[in-house]
Amino acid sequence: MILAIQANIHELCTDRKEYRLLYLIHAKTMNIQSDNLQAHQQDAHHFRNSVGTMDESGKRKWVYPRKPKGKFTNYRNYTSYFLLILFFGLPFVKVNGNPFLLFNVIDRAFFIFGQPFYLQDFFILALGAVTSVIFVMLFTVVFGRIFCGWLCPQTIFMESVFRKIEFWIEGDRNRQMKLDRQDWDAEKLRKRLLKWFVFAVISVLITNFMFMYIVGYEKVFSIIFEGPAENPLKFLGMIAFAGTFYFVFAWLREQVCTLVCPYGRLQGVLIDKNTINVYYDFRRGENRSKWRHHEDRKAAGKGDCIDCQQCVVVCPTGIDIRNGQQLECINCTACIDACDEVMEKVGLPKGLIRYATEAEIENREKFRFTSRMKATSFILVLLIGFLGFLMHDRGSLEAKFIKPAGSTYFIKDGRISNTFIYTFLNKSNEQKILTIKVLNADHARIEFFGSEKIILKGDQILKGNINISFPEKEIRFSKQNLAIGVYDEKGKLLDTFETVFEGPFTLTL
Repeated sequence: MILAIQANIHELCTDRKEYRLLYLIHAKTMNIQSDNLQAHQQDAHHFRNSVGTMDESGKRKWVYPRKPKGKFTNYRNYTSYFLLILFFGLPFVKVNGNPFLLFNVIDRAFFIFGQPFYLQDFFILALGAVTSVIFVMLFTVVFGRIFCGWLCPQTIFMESVFRKIEFWIEGDRNRQMKLDRQDWDAEKLRKRLLKWFVFAVISVLITNFMFMYIVGYEKVFSIIFEGPAENPLKFLGMIAFAGTFYFVFAWLREQVCTLVCPYGRLQGVLIDKNTINVYYDFRRGENRSKWRHHEDRKAAGKGDCIDCQQCVVVCPTGIDIRNGQQLECINCTACIDACDEVMEKVGLPKGLIRYATEAEIENREKFRFTSRMKATSFILVLLIGFLGFLMHDRGSLEAKFIKPAGSTYFIKDGRISNTFIYTFLNKSNEQKILTIKVLNADHARIEFFGSEKIILKGDQILKGNINISFPEKEIRFSKQNLAIGVYDEKGKLLDTFETVFEGPFTLTL
């Protein structure tokens, strides 16, 4: 009877909670002691009501992850190194004399891929931000938190920079735990001071490069060479940001993903049973038991999980992936590499922990592109297409013709004239020679305060005044619509602006 239950547990279970229930029934049938049974019951539900890095009193439990190694760890390292090279290299890259990326909120100067963006283009930037959010949502719906584990700056800096420095100075998991427990002797003081000093230097370095994306590397170098006395507020700002970086990566660490970042909580809304995530195959792994050499685990009713805890000790957020999908999990794949290494050593198939969907684990269903994924993809394609159209259609010049406040028309030599203030914004890096024409008006005349050809340098804003006049007999209304065109030296129309021409009201009988 007992063997029959053991042999058919996997077929009977379609839900993880149901599996746990049957496992507990089986455990009771096998006369497991009541205190062990109670521990299993608590383990099955406790993780859902608590944070893995805090005890019941709310005190933080420090995480000492073991140094991971394996295929996925290597892939993540390559990805991190590539992104770090981009982060530290892009501030020095220029396209046609413009920064490749610059977000100067102070001076309202924005450059993306070397192209200038101004406040007039803010709607494009806003649409780009919305498109990015939709893109991240789609990736979350399909691939879960792959962004957190592979691309997030918090993970990259923590695991590929600060954690590696910590391993280098203090050693792996066991040495770090031993160092933390020992008294403040010369060894502990030396290692901790060295680690804190290196962390502080790295934080200052990251802060300076971050500021390069705001004001440009030339300005950052200028502030550094001029010294704090010449730029006290800017230096205080850099110190504040460096202190924040140091606090996050030296102390707060994984708590950012759990308590601060809203994306981790958003996953609960976006992820479903068809989302690809890092999962533990509980149907194959349970019942857990210690490894015995030359034992037929299947005949003994045991699962492939040998309860070695290696997936737990490598986790940078301190969770047990075998408890199912959890808020703290960032899909870093460290548990996959650790489990595969153990499976290979004991002669069992790899993939006990792997990238999979919940439906695949529970019902052995293959991945399918659901209607929600299709709808999100369709919206994303539309947004990218519309964003590309706006980028292409925004033009290289923006022109405005505004009447000065309080001004009115005047009559001279039988002509009615209006004064306009023009503003030209050159969105390209090329110099332009501009001419102004009134569209669809044969008898309009433009009086320039200077040369008729206006020279506009690349990435320049230019203002000036012009008078536009019409024969008095052609003005029949107090306000008439007027379209003004701006042309380049080759006669190409660059931009048009519609305004109002004022004149005396004439009653025609």
